[in-house]
Amino acid sequence: MTPAEPRTFAVPQERKVVTALPGPNSLALQARRVASVSRGAGTLANIYMERGAGAILEDVDGNRLIDLGCGIGVTTIGHAHPAVAAAVAEQAHKLTHTLFTVTPYENYVKVAEKLAEITPGDFEKHSILVNSGAEAVENAAKIARRFTGRRALVVLDHAFHGRTNMTMAMTYRPWPEREGMGPFPGEIYSVPISYPFRDGLTGEEAAERTIDYIETHIGPREVAAFFAEPIQGDGGIVIPAPGYFARIAEYCRDNGIVFVADEIQAGIARTGAWYSIEHHGVVPDLVTSAKGIAGGMPLAAVTGRAEIMDAVQPGGIGGTFGGNPVSTAAALAVFDLIEREDLIGEAQRVERAIVDRFGGWTSKYDVVGEVRGKGAMFGVELVLPGTRTPNPALLKHVLKYATEHGVIPLDAGSWDSVLRLLPSVVISEALLDDAAGVLEEAIESFQGVGEAGITPTS
Repeated sequence: MTPAEPRTFAVPQERKVVTALPGPNSLALQARRVASVSRGAGTLANIYMERGAGAILEDVDGNRLIDLGCGIGVTTIGHAHPAVAAAVAEQAHKLTHTLFTVTPYENYVKVAEKLAEITPGDFEKHSILVNSGAEAVENAAKIARRFTGRRALVVLDHAFHGRTNMTMAMTYRPWPEREGMGPFPGEIYSVPISYPFRDGLTGEEAAERTIDYIETHIGPREVAAFFAEPIQGDGGIVIPAPGYFARIAEYCRDNGIVFVADEIQAGIARTGAWYSIEHHGVVPDLVTSAKGIAGGMPLAAVTGRAEIMDAVQPGGIGGTFGGNPVSTAAALAVFDLIEREDLIGEAQRVERAIVDRFGGWTSKYDVVGEVRGKGAMFGVELVLPGTRTPNPALLKHVLKYATEHGVIPLDAGSWDSVLRLLPSVVISEALLDDAAGVLEEAIESFQGVGEAGITPTS
């Protein structure tokens, strides 16, 4: 199949609201949920889904919603892709589990071979496969510490690295992930990032600020690894200014620090490249992959320089379900689809469509401070009128309005003020236009809006 050929979907690619949202069947399921599921597993919208295809989800009441979240960046290739479903079914009939560290199998090796091919850098690379993004990050930290003999980990302000005890300590924002969950492990340091919308610095200036913090607060000879999301996801789709990561990578090389690109959310073709670090022209030592890697099946990976990855003794890393035969079969199908259907090119198409449709919001609404992103990964920073002050109340209103009208966007940002858009790369321009219209209605319905933007009311 080529991008020029029309695709057919099991669910029509159109928004259709036939009940109030949530509908009666969702409300009934919500009552059951409250009686049986921990409230800690919070939900953006209590709308229960039945099936999905492409960029549309259909709920248990027959409503069709435009999905701008992809399960937080997972279904990059679209929901329930037939090729992935077929690969999963075929593998499940042959072998569901054995554990690679007991009796191995080819799928694991094939995924590692492909990761060595698609991750940045032309050196020899090795991989390990695990279950989740957080597990990949934690293993990257272990590997870097073993390789360097050092303990300190450096992370960036506004970062999100996971929900395990260690990765929560590496995550910037205290609420809701970290509050009341400590104590956390030590030797983890958060340093300033380049945030062009807020700091006004060039990439080089921001990098020198970061480096000065490491020099004066930690000491480079203590640092095992520098972790960075090349495009921050939960942090608000923050993209450091040009030159920032080039200088940071140089500093890491000069000081024996392992540079880790955390590509859990931005990797695997989402941003119009296999990995978002490619937009910065930098080759990391280690790369973490997850989310979009297996079309919805649980899988994650750490890939990097062979000498670093092989520093760990046999048995030092692994896990019962990591690189499961079924999940790796799904990943191989995803890799094939990305290349066969030119989904990297499709991500670039989505970027152009988003810029065309959403890019003018900064002049249309004085509560939109910036629209930024790459590929199918964008953020809309919402502010108080005519300022750079975060506007979390507006974001809360937009999310509620959108989900009630059949559109599923996401929140983001350290101040809960960034509207996050992570659609599938197969989403059509028509669906993006429809979704944008709903989001515009949401903005305009917040306390009223005139030509100059939001008009505050008493």
